[in-house]
Amino acid sequence: MFRKVALSSCIVVGLVFVVYLIALYFELRADLDKVRHYSPKVASQIYDRKNRLIANVFDTEFRFYAKFDEIPPRMIETLLAIEDTLFFEHGGINYDGIIRAMLKNIRTGRLGEGGSTLTQQVVKNIILTRERTISRKIKEALLTVQVEEIISKEQILEIYLNEVFLGHGYYGVKTAALGYFKKTLNQLTLKEIAILVGLPQSPSTYDPTKNLDLALTRANDIIRRMYDLGWISKDYRDSSLAEKPIVYHQTLTQNVAPYVTDYALRQLSSIEDIKTGGYTIKLHIDLDYQEIAQKALKNGYSALQTRQLKLLQAQKPKNAESAVLLNEEELTANDTLNGAVIITDNKTGKILALVGGVNHEKSPYNRAVDAYRQMGSSIKPFIYQIAFDKGYSTATKVPDAARSFQSWNPRNSGGKFQGMVTLQDALTHSRNLATINVAQLVGFDNIYNGLLNFGFSNFSADMTIAIGSLNATPIMVAKEYSIFSNYGVRNEPVLIDSVIDPQGNVFSYDTASEAIISPEQSFLTTSVLREVVRAGTGRRAAVVGIESAGKTGTTNNNVDFWFCGYTPDVQAIIWFGRDDNSPIGRYESASAVAAPVFAEITANLLRIDPSLRRFFPRPEAVRSKTIDKHTYYYTRTSPLPNISNVVTEQDLY
Repeated sequence: MFRKVALSSCIVVGLVFVVYLIALYFELRADLDKVRHYSPKVASQIYDRKNRLIANVFDTEFRFYAKFDEIPPRMIETLLAIEDTLFFEHGGINYDGIIRAMLKNIRTGRLGEGGSTLTQQVVKNIILTRERTISRKIKEALLTVQVEEIISKEQILEIYLNEVFLGHGYYGVKTAALGYFKKTLNQLTLKEIAILVGLPQSPSTYDPTKNLDLALTRANDIIRRMYDLGWISKDYRDSSLAEKPIVYHQTLTQNVAPYVTDYALRQLSSIEDIKTGGYTIKLHIDLDYQEIAQKALKNGYSALQTRQLKLLQAQKPKNAESAVLLNEEELTANDTLNGAVIITDNKTGKILALVGGVNHEKSPYNRAVDAYRQMGSSIKPFIYQIAFDKGYSTATKVPDAARSFQSWNPRNSGGKFQGMVTLQDALTHSRNLATINVAQLVGFDNIYNGLLNFGFSNFSADMTIAIGSLNATPIMVAKEYSIFSNYGVRNEPVLIDSVIDPQGNVFSYDTASEAIISPEQSFLTTSVLREVVRAGTGRRAAVVGIESAGKTGTTNNNVDFWFCGYTPDVQAIIWFGRDDNSPIGRYESASAVAAPVFAEITANLLRIDPSLRRFFPRPEAVRSKTIDKHTYYYTRTSPLPNISNVVTEQDLY
């Protein structure tokens, strides 16, 4: 009787278990889509205009996908030798292999093949968790059988080799090959392949950038295993055992232009999977230009810091050693001084270099595109352009004399007056009072509306705008100055050239331009801005052998320093200031701080790109005349009479 009850109980339990397995089998089929439609996170890459890598971008997993036909047969052999020798013979679970591997490892004390098949590892990595329970083991077995039914052996290998974590943040063999060895898969040696396939057992322990000896030891065991299986010759074994590959310790992103990368990703934020979709992002950035801009900005920053430290040292009282040391430490370690550079192509507005600060690690805030700062005197060329377009000439004279407004008494730098000066002289030497008189002469409404027409916005409706009270970011200033550098046509600065999705579809980004004034009228301002660099406030921006035009800009209390300049082909906007809007330094100026950075940039661009044009072409409609040893340019709109126009103070009222 007891036996019958026990037998009946066993049958019932068996039936229940079988029903459970059948139900579980069908329940788990929904999870198979993760394998059937395997779509891992794949890093995107950003390139410059010469197809050089700027950065790898990714979310949580750094991976480049390799299709099966990209994977060398030798890598498949090496993987199977150590992980699953009978992979092409079993149906997903190799029961005999599990037992045989365990006994062999114990008997020989050497590395043999593992117990889990590659299919089981794919199931564990893609579908299941790492928990060690009977329930999970049952699920793993059922799913493994089903995976072998729905996809091929080659697909299983492809998934495994792309999903596997190989240490150092690398997912997949293609990523690890490029990261550890700077090689594509088909360039790898057997030793390098063995290092890679040996990593999954313990990625941290065998990471060749940290523990190269351990990685080589494991790789050698794998190579010996291949020889034992008869898969390689003795000579091939011996030469591979003797090899010691070069291993590179690289950052994952390899980001050489972090401010550029940040700005590009911000502009592409509408693409939800931009970091995980495996896109190729091509920018107009030129890494040679970018390196030049980064170095020039840092050199300008360092020179300014050095002068400030020397000034502190010179002012140090003999009995205040500790207090001064504290100031010096604060100046270097906690200083808020920073800067930005943006270089664009004159004709197209393409951004060739963009630097948003001197140290991205210390501060990722992108001042080139986000910092709204007062323009100071760098606004003045637009004031004079409005005057030229209203019929005044570069030789028209205005008084450089004191003016007074309610609660505002502007003055020239240095406090001196020059009397009657030409518009050319007033802009060349950045005379505030003459500029205000020009604005008064043209009429405030014309100045206000003219600035709106140029593209400026959100500025005060008072006369302070004539000498730079309005705010703009460096990239906005780059856009507006293109009116001069591009002969009257305003360019929208554009960073992205195209985005290519994994299927090869190309999405291009167009440049945007708008004609604002005529080429000949814009050349009038360029002719004066050349004088600024040749003999005015921008002398330190001059480079022998090439014409440059530009304007310095210094705001009240030396809070902001600008130099906005261009050669016949390239424009560069440079800005320095403190992030907390405090003064930079009492004895500093845009001429001393920003202009030399422009000169360094121009000289180095000329060195690497000697094809850059050296002289500004003059439009046919522009004429010139020498008066009192000074050359003035004029047009039909801005005529130059035999005797230059002279504006008296009475004319201003």
